[in-house]
Amino acid sequence: MKEAYAEALALRKVAADLGVTFIVNDRCDLALAVDADGVHLGQGDLPYELARKVMGREKLIGLSTHNAEQVREADRLQPDYIGFGPIFKPGSKQDHDPVVGIDGLKAIRPLTRLPIFAIGGITVDHVGDVMNAGANGVAVISAILTAPDVRKAVSDFVAARPSPAS
Repeated sequence: MKEAYAEALALRKVAADLGVTFIVNDRCDLALAVDADGVHLGQGDLPYELARKVMGREKLIGLSTHNAEQVREADRLQPDYIGFGPIFKPGSKQDHDPVVGIDGLKAIRPLTRLPIFAIGGITVDHVGDVMNAGANGVAVISAILTAPDVRKAVSDFVAARPSPAS
């Protein structure tokens, strides 16, 4: 716990220095302890309603979703955003939910007006297709963490974002 706190605090400082949003995965206590901007919850984490009580109204809360039923429930709850996927086979998880593909993303887009972040196996080559299928953004782990040059990988993802006019 102490190590997680130290790591999160260091990341919080970097995010603040860069002026970017800092979200902690799964852990409301850790998010509050480091004054993160919010928390992202999986289906097996603290229920949204309780997390909202803990985090307060000013903090962001996102929910992972993996199918239409979970998207509909998230839409009812109204978190700040949802993650949806895995779109492709994740490189960071062996025990993942079934892959939904681009067609799965297209199918759930009409179910909610919430911002959707595509998750699972996203590479820089997928960004355009995923955004065109209805995602508002992407969440990436392996494509960054396993890259030989992390800075270049991050820059490539930023450059791959479609412009607002497209």
